[in-house]
Amino acid sequence: MEKGQISVQTENIFPIIKKFLYSDHEIFLRELISNAIDATNKLKTLSTKGDFKGELGDLTIQVLLDPGNKTLTIRDRGIGMTEEEVKKYLNQVAFSSASEFLEKYKEDTSIIGHFGLGFYSAFMVADRVEAISRSYQEKATPVTWSCEGNPEYSLETNEKEDRGTDIVLHINAENEEFLQEGRIEGLLEKYCKFLPIPIQFGTRKETVFEGEGDAQTSKEVEVPNVVNITNPAWKKNPSELKDEDYLQFYQELYPYSTPPLFWIHLNIDYPFNLTGVLYFPRLTQGLELQRNKIQLYSNQVYVTDNVREIVPEFLTMLHGIIDSPDIPLNVSRSYLQNDSSVRRITGFITKKVAEKLNDQFKNSRKDFEEKWNDLGVFVKYGMLSDEKFNEKANSFVLLKSVDKKYFTIDEYKEHVKNTQTDKNGKIVFLYTSSPNDHDSQIKAAQSKGYDVLEFDQIVDNHFMHHLEQQMSEVNFARVDSDTIDQLIQKEEAPESVLSEKEQNTVKELFESLVKGKMGAKVVLKSLAPEDQPVVITRPEFMRRMKEMQALQGMPGNDFLESYNVVINTNHPLIAQKMLKMRKEETRNDLATYLYQLALLHQNMLKGAELTSFIQRSQEMVK
Repeated sequence: MEKGQISVQTENIFPIIKKFLYSDHEIFLRELISNAIDATNKLKTLSTKGDFKGELGDLTIQVLLDPGNKTLTIRDRGIGMTEEEVKKYLNQVAFSSASEFLEKYKEDTSIIGHFGLGFYSAFMVADRVEAISRSYQEKATPVTWSCEGNPEYSLETNEKEDRGTDIVLHINAENEEFLQEGRIEGLLEKYCKFLPIPIQFGTRKETVFEGEGDAQTSKEVEVPNVVNITNPAWKKNPSELKDEDYLQFYQELYPYSTPPLFWIHLNIDYPFNLTGVLYFPRLTQGLELQRNKIQLYSNQVYVTDNVREIVPEFLTMLHGIIDSPDIPLNVSRSYLQNDSSVRRITGFITKKVAEKLNDQFKNSRKDFEEKWNDLGVFVKYGMLSDEKFNEKANSFVLLKSVDKKYFTIDEYKEHVKNTQTDKNGKIVFLYTSSPNDHDSQIKAAQSKGYDVLEFDQIVDNHFMHHLEQQMSEVNFARVDSDTIDQLIQKEEAPESVLSEKEQNTVKELFESLVKGKMGAKVVLKSLAPEDQPVVITRPEFMRRMKEMQALQGMPGNDFLESYNVVINTNHPLIAQKMLKMRKEETRNDLATYLYQLALLHQNMLKGAELTSFIQRSQEMVK
């Protein structure tokens, strides 16, 4: 057996770092400022422990842009480095000073760095990088380390008077975009908005007022342009915050947005550390999946707005912030690594969201009902996509009737079981997907003592199917479905006043009208005289299949377009007027008119048929 050590060629390291370490070159600014934050937090920790006796003073991190000299500088007043530390930490790739510091001060959870690679991201955008540093230690000699992106470096002393480190990037020709003030401002806004140490990028003008009343004057003054909020809402204790604070923070995250419905403040330190605020936005009637609205942070450092690995699919409709140092990230801190800790965090977030909704329902049901038009899509989508959430949501998901009454599932079953149970013992949930289009069918159902639910949201087809699978004792039927009369127990239908021969005559007449129309079928029924003379109904199963296919972007299927033309043989226009007409042409005209009225009622009368119907109606008026 032969054993040995794998060798790493140092001259090959820098090309790999430059091209493959980070997916986006812009990440360099986040990494270097994160290092400056760590250097500052280390000094604060040493001061707290009594290992640093000096004055902390102003700890603001400076970002200095000099387009003329093509340099970008990140300056901190943190712990700094001695000559030995520069050699140790900068000349050894993937040797993290943060990890070494954490070994000594294990309780300090504010340190960001772990891998010892962030500093080298500077070489993605710079031909040369300088580190000008002076240690906090007394009598330490300040030094300048310089490297041009290869294994060779130089190290010399300098005259730096203040502690801390300046990282000077000499931006290369390919990345001169990072010498533009607007570009740097955008990156600071994206990656550094909530970092815990003040970050200044130049100055800005601010209007100040002096005096009072008519004597009041104003003038513009230059003030430091601090780009970040060092103590954001999610890092505070919930007891410190009022509703106004949460709403103000929402506007900071999403300027000019409609205020959210309510929010959840996440604050847990065992078995993992997790903080954040999740907001319930107003989704209205549509499934407005506004992706990338939840931002993931690690110790207040922005990581990503693609949180699908940690947040269940349905929760991506929420807005807000999640911050956890315990979320496993890849070496570039840009992507999550899926493991058991991520699954635990995912389960916890789902649990907290379900608990919040349940509390809202129990403690303020009226307010919960008023918000249901916005919440309904979210809750139903969650029940469809997450089994654990579904189990909890069964107690607070609401069903809305057309007369604007709200029921839980159990309440509604109790409400209709005596009037809407079919001959097989199943409870029938009648519903409409469009109260305006189904107005006459709704009124007809209500006249028989039935209740009609409103299911008009984009997820409702799938949601009804989900409930039918979950509750074997329940069936759904739309008010214009051909299955309603078969499903619901009611008084026996009256006998037809027509003889068998007369019924055949009527059937043949209407079959001649639908001849050639794929899927159309004539059905005779002996209904009450006050019911409609001709009604179009659709098979519930076929119609649902067609609508689900449309939602999934699948092409239409003519087989699913079938419908029934139901003729009420007891209606006076059929039983008396039509059969007494001697002229076949006149009889056909009446049958055509009644058939087209039924099509119009279902929004199925279009094109030439609609034009013909309008002309015929005008002639009748004349």
